[in-house]
Amino acid sequence: MNELTSVMNELLSIKPVVLWSDVLIYILVASLGLFFYQLSKNPLARQRWRTVFHSRAGVASFIVILFYLLIALLDSLHYRAPLEKTEGSEEVHYSQEVQSVLDVVLTELRNKDEKTYSAPFAIYSFAKENMQTDDGVVYRDFPRLANAGQHLADEADHGKDIFVRSMKALLVAAFISAVIIGLHIAWRKRQQRQQCSRGLTTQQTLPWGTIYLTLSLLVLACCWVLELSKVYHILGTDKVGQDVLYWSIKAIRTGVLIGTLATLLTLPLAIVLGISAGYFKGWVDDVVQYIYTTLSSIPGILLIAASVLLIDVYIETHPEQFNLVAVRADFKFLALCFILGMTSWTGLCRLLRAETLKVSQLDYVQAAHAFGVGHNRIIYRHILPNITHIILIALVLDFSVFVLAEAVLSYIGVGVDPSMASWGNMINEARSELSRDPVVWWSVAAAFVLMFVLVLAANLFSDRVRDAFDPRSA
Repeated sequence: MNELTSVMNELLSIKPVVLWSDVLIYILVASLGLFFYQLSKNPLARQRWRTVFHSRAGVASFIVILFYLLIALLDSLHYRAPLEKTEGSEEVHYSQEVQSVLDVVLTELRNKDEKTYSAPFAIYSFAKENMQTDDGVVYRDFPRLANAGQHLADEADHGKDIFVRSMKALLVAAFISAVIIGLHIAWRKRQQRQQCSRGLTTQQTLPWGTIYLTLSLLVLACCWVLELSKVYHILGTDKVGQDVLYWSIKAIRTGVLIGTLATLLTLPLAIVLGISAGYFKGWVDDVVQYIYTTLSSIPGILLIAASVLLIDVYIETHPEQFNLVAVRADFKFLALCFILGMTSWTGLCRLLRAETLKVSQLDYVQAAHAFGVGHNRIIYRHILPNITHIILIALVLDFSVFVLAEAVLSYIGVGVDPSMASWGNMINEARSELSRDPVVWWSVAAAFVLMFVLVLAANLFSDRVRDAFDPRSA
């Protein structure tokens, strides 16, 4: 009871911090919920999406994307912790560091910094230091880490301890998965019995085996990380001794947000200009073609770099608008999303213009013109539904493109703010580490693996969406 009261007091004492990117990600989640609600009213679209989710690769990749999205949501609930009160003062001051709910979940990873580099699962530092014996003799050797492996009574048990803890995590994960899957199977059988008693036919079911396997693997990964991170640095530490796995997980929010926000920003321009050019033709088509041809002729990387430098100048000349480092990083991050969106709409615009040109020549569209139906109604009722599949396919395909683009831009120094966790920043900071002998490889490997899983899941899901919505594959 006392512990619960203490936790409640801590929760009440924090100061919530709402960043613009936090607002946008929750609006995005609400929009997805509204999208699926509207989808349930359209039988044709529902049938096509059912094809996507009845595919093993489609449903497994969707669960992985949802898992990344869940981590991004946990990392989007920010707050500032109160500082200890000074003597004689009742005023509460708050820390300048902005934390999130994910930081609370990953406390074991976050609060165990070392002096410098250490390899994955190591109990000794990666670099030698001058040390002194009790007799005053100075020698150089690899010092023990301050946090990792301190529980070991005998260093010879290092490998055995990792194995035992891994088996413990496996058993816990198996128990949690068995409970969840068992309850769901019991619920499914009950639903089937009720349908049979009413004389209803059983609909085609989802690939539940694949869903259960994917969920079990994710639960196992979570249990293993939380168990091993209590006493080891699973992916080692970086130059200043910070846990690499912690920053890799924190970078998930940046990857997910930049992929979705930049993609959504490309849609309004691409849809409006693409449909206008293909439907109205004439001078409208000429103007739109002139705009996207001119924009396409400018090297995109130079345009993005110039825009980011302008944003940096604005931040430097208006420091009063950014009282926290997190606010400054968030502003630069949203500006980068806007720049990426404004420089990447031309490809989708071309596709929509060509498809609109084709659809506008169909007989029923010409008949609507002959009956005097207005342009807005024709576009909304006839043109837009026939090009939606292109928009959906481009939406999913562009997501992985922008995730990779952020990594490339941060690598060359024009990406997100250096204080913001991102896979691009991790790779950029690891450039010099790759030239060391022996090589410090784990920072690059961690960023690569987590980014690879997200991009692979997005690509597999986009393939299933393309197969389901492309009329040529029907």
